[in-house]
Amino acid sequence: MLLVEPIAKHLGLFEQVIASDGQRNLAGSHKAQALVDAFGEKNFDYVANGRVDLEVWRHASGAWVVNNDTALAEAVARLTRVHAHWPAPARAKAWLKALRLHQWLKNLLVLVPLVMAHRVFEPDALWQAMIAVVSFGLCASGVYVLNDLLDLVPDRQHPRKRQRPFAAGHLPLLQGIFAAPALTLAGLALSIACGLNFTLVLLTYYVLTLAYSLRFKRIVMIDVVMLAGLYTVRIIGGAVAIDAELSFWLLAFSMFMFLSLALLKRYTELHAMLASGKNKASGRGYSVEDLPLLQSLGAASGYIAVMVMALYINSPQSLELYTRPQALWLLCPVLLYWVSRVWIVAHRGQMHDDPIVFAATDRVSQVVVALCGIFLLSAI
Repeated sequence: MLLVEPIAKHLGLFEQVIASDGQRNLAGSHKAQALVDAFGEKNFDYVANGRVDLEVWRHASGAWVVNNDTALAEAVARLTRVHAHWPAPARAKAWLKALRLHQWLKNLLVLVPLVMAHRVFEPDALWQAMIAVVSFGLCASGVYVLNDLLDLVPDRQHPRKRQRPFAAGHLPLLQGIFAAPALTLAGLALSIACGLNFTLVLLTYYVLTLAYSLRFKRIVMIDVVMLAGLYTVRIIGGAVAIDAELSFWLLAFSMFMFLSLALLKRYTELHAMLASGKNKASGRGYSVEDLPLLQSLGAASGYIAVMVMALYINSPQSLELYTRPQALWLLCPVLLYWVSRVWIVAHRGQMHDDPIVFAATDRVSQVVVALCGIFLLSAI
């Protein structure tokens, strides 16, 4: 009663409140008797979702069965008239969405050092790299579940994120509380197969991600720098997993490119807030007035990444790895085009919440990736 009455008063939608009062638990037969006393036998409709409510439906004139299976709806139909049945969402599908398996695309960054070191056809290195990808995936899924649990309030206020399984009520919160650490521990356990150093990199990734989720995602600019860093940590992990030398050029390029994409993510969120009539993104430190600045910073960061690529082409490291490094120059105009295009798409309000997912599903981006692959192969 202490919880229900303030809510009813705040909403102003209800004529009467009937609830447990600390002495009598209004469940099952007790709830049925209270409703019969208040409205009369077979003189009320009842909406519920559990078998404990069968005793109430026995005395109701009609029923709405929500968030449960067909078996319960059939049991209710034997007691009273069922006006409608809204079944519970498929748990398996909801879990696939909660684990965000599509986000494992980001973990393919772990393979970048393997490709750049020209070791793709080394079985041992390829096997270690694939283990690293799965380890990052399990750890990342644990973080995604934890992040969704921490972001329930802002997600429920977001036009698209409110459809996430926990925010929408499709999955029990208790299951998420157990799943988050279980997935993380599974990823760390698997990472041992790639060596202790890789496990330490993965643990660092988890700690940074946890710090981001708990605190730093709410601090302006620190959040996007950390996002860019988390993408770069995947590349570092890929190099450590196959015992490859870390390239200064690769790290510099990835940091600037992923900073651009992190700023693009924030820009997209703010653009959606502006379209919905809000002035500030819930749970973030940005307001819609920051849109022009974020756009400028993001585009500039993307262009700097391309400049790093151009400087690398003439470096001694490039001359050692490629027999025709001049072919790499073709990468620069293609990347300049792609960076410019994604920001135009975002400016028009057509960007996905996650730029990495957009890049993986966008036909033009796929063509850009194919062209970059061709240019790299022609340079070898």
